[in-house]
Amino acid sequence: MNDKFTISKEPPDPTEYNDLRLEGGISVKSQEAATVGLKNSLCAVCIYDQKTLIGMGRVIGDGGAFFQIVDIVVKPSYQGQGLAKVIMTELMDFLEQNTYPGSYVSLIADGSANKLYEQFGFKNTYPGSQGMFRKY
Repeated sequence: MNDKFTISKEPPDPTEYNDLRLEGGISVKSQEAATVGLKNSLCAVCIYDQKTLIGMGRVIGDGGAFFQIVDIVVKPSYQGQGLAKVIMTELMDFLEQNTYPGSYVSLIADGSANKLYEQFGFKNTYPGSQGMFRKY
């Protein structure tokens, strides 16, 4: 990682969170949902270029049986520098220290992101199980 970048373990401001999501090509959340969700993160990893949020990821869940990796996003102008791998490494370090035998860690991979997640031991659930969602 570039020496000029810094890592923070604090969730970002909801506005900069949504700005990064939008620029990174993932859906924006309502201000209310972002405010509550970010505050309830089990772990957040943010990468800054000076004061600009350029990448992030979070772990959410119940803190015992179930964990989910979400919000892995890097600004397009910073992609290709290994920042998503840095974020995932930090999140995996958290999970290694905070999960229990039988804990289940899940994520939903968009597009070709599965190549990143496979590097960290994640496998497709299909045909053993199938992911589903419902959006409000």
